[in-house]
Amino acid sequence: MMGGNKICVFLMSAALLGSPMLAAATSPTAKQQQTVDARQVLRASPMDEIIAQYPAMMSQGIRDGLKQTGQVPPMIADAVGYAVSNGFNPQKIEQQVAARLQAELSNGQLQAVADWYNTPVAQKISRMEVAASAPAVWPQISAQADQLAQRFGNTDRAKSFVRFDRASRATQSAVDTTIAVQLGLASTMAAFSSDSVNFETLQKRIESQRPVLKGVVEQQVFNSYLYAYQDISGAEMEQYLRFLESDAGAAFTRVVSSGVKQAIIEPVESIGEQLGQFLAPQATK
Repeated sequence: MMGGNKICVFLMSAALLGSPMLAAATSPTAKQQQTVDARQVLRASPMDEIIAQYPAMMSQGIRDGLKQTGQVPPMIADAVGYAVSNGFNPQKIEQQVAARLQAELSNGQLQAVADWYNTPVAQKISRMEVAASAPAVWPQISAQADQLAQRFGNTDRAKSFVRFDRASRATQSAVDTTIAVQLGLASTMAAFSSDSVNFETLQKRIESQRPVLKGVVEQQVFNSYLYAYQDISGAEMEQYLRFLESDAGAAFTRVVSSGVKQAIIEPVESIGEQLGQFLAPQATK
């Protein structure tokens, strides 16, 4: 996950493990009367910790991209990265995603997701996903890519990637994040150009690259998949995959991924405008 396309792969976590004891303790009627708080479900998942890292993720991606262009002094690139990190509010992103979950998932679906995150397997997977999402870990994932590919080779773990990727929307989410990073980078670089390019034009240009980006990002997602779940057993992984493919898991993943996409794209335009004002004097020097 290096270079201009530096990204963090957002591996959506969830798996459904039925709990007969819990079902016996709480009657169906009682469950229907209780409204499951989507904010609590989100916070029980790894997504609240992953969302908290978004400012650092976006900042790192744009900072590295600027430095690689060679058109921006390192000091300016670092200043831009700092400005970007302040432009994303994790609490606001979490609120937006939670609101969509509350509106689009049924009470039963939210309860199923909450039940999963109270299991030891879910907590183990969540810890690994949070750890793999940290920007500081990206170089390790890249450095270990070949080693992990050799280790897992033609195993069931490697073969399960297509199934995992389809159910978790991992590549799709990673491409969305990459586009957001590149949009922020392009908005910044526009300040160094005499051509006036509005945000919508930049967005259309970058969105047109989605098919090409998908091919590049998919390999990065695969590397992250092997890294994040290398200590998960085959049985645990099967439980996880079954949940991702279940009604509750699919709904949770769909809403979270679309909610995060919207939440990270929205601030990019205003950030681009702020960076343009900051960098405009530099463009004339």
